[in-house]
Amino acid sequence: MNESLHILVTGGCGYKGTVLVPKLLARGYKVTVVDTLWFGNFHESHKNLNVLKVDIRNVEDVPMQGVDTIIHLASVANDPCGDLDPKLTWEIGALASMQLADKAVRNGVTQFIYASSGSVYGVKEEDQVTEDLELKPISEYNKTKMVAERVLLSYSDKMVVQVIRPATVCGCSPRMRLDVSVNMLTMQALTNGLITVFGGNQTRPNIHIDDITDVYLHLIDHKDSIQGVYNAGFENISILDIANMVAKHVPTEISVTESNDPRSYRVNSDKLLATGFAPKKNVENAIMEICERYKQGALKNEDRFHNLKWMQAEVFKTS
Repeated sequence: MNESLHILVTGGCGYKGTVLVPKLLARGYKVTVVDTLWFGNFHESHKNLNVLKVDIRNVEDVPMQGVDTIIHLASVANDPCGDLDPKLTWEIGALASMQLADKAVRNGVTQFIYASSGSVYGVKEEDQVTEDLELKPISEYNKTKMVAERVLLSYSDKMVVQVIRPATVCGCSPRMRLDVSVNMLTMQALTNGLITVFGGNQTRPNIHIDDITDVYLHLIDHKDSIQGVYNAGFENISILDIANMVAKHVPTEISVTESNDPRSYRVNSDKLLATGFAPKKNVENAIMEICERYKQGALKNEDRFHNLKWMQAEVFKTS
């Protein structure tokens, strides 16, 4: 492990970044975070951490001098938020990603890790969705992820490019998200005693936040042997299965209603597992951790933990 590494994390104050950055600091790395700070900054101060309020669309404001590795997490996260302002979504998701890669190469950055999304596959009938299947993204958010992947991979002859397609992330973070399935259903049960399931039969892949952040550490450790695109999702379970799992830990009713979201797919992550990565946690761990945090009074159902609600109110200042 090279403790002298300098790592730049875009979107490092987000849901994943707030869990990832302390892990990078614990390894002795120097970490620079660039983030618009739309949702605030939940990082504790640290001598090796520099948090900058920067919009990555202004690539000249992104410092890369002496940076070894970029972990590119920044995006307008999730479909509803991406649809709020498609132009903004494309500028951040695709255009800025290309400008970052271009600047990275010119500054001698040797490794570029990109957080794409498992949703780039769209609706798939295949039993196992592997990395070589055709991408058919549905939303603006998914489309920008697909385009950014292609652009970044075109720089593979100039630096190590590693693309991760994460499943839906679950579990606790200081910058919590309560608009992703496991977290949302658990919070519904805790606050209302009622879980509303739309459809319920759609199968979706999931990954614990500790595991997805460990994937990024794994990529840093295997820079010379891992390149290209990797799925990261280890539990393919239906929304109704998740609701029933929550009900084991929280007394709750479950109400099933119709859904207009047809996405259902089972991600296969054998390629990542073959590199030696092994997940340590699961959906049930996430549910139990959220329940524990809630009971301690350390987690509340706040607007800023719901991306769409917060962006409408604070970022776009709409009523």
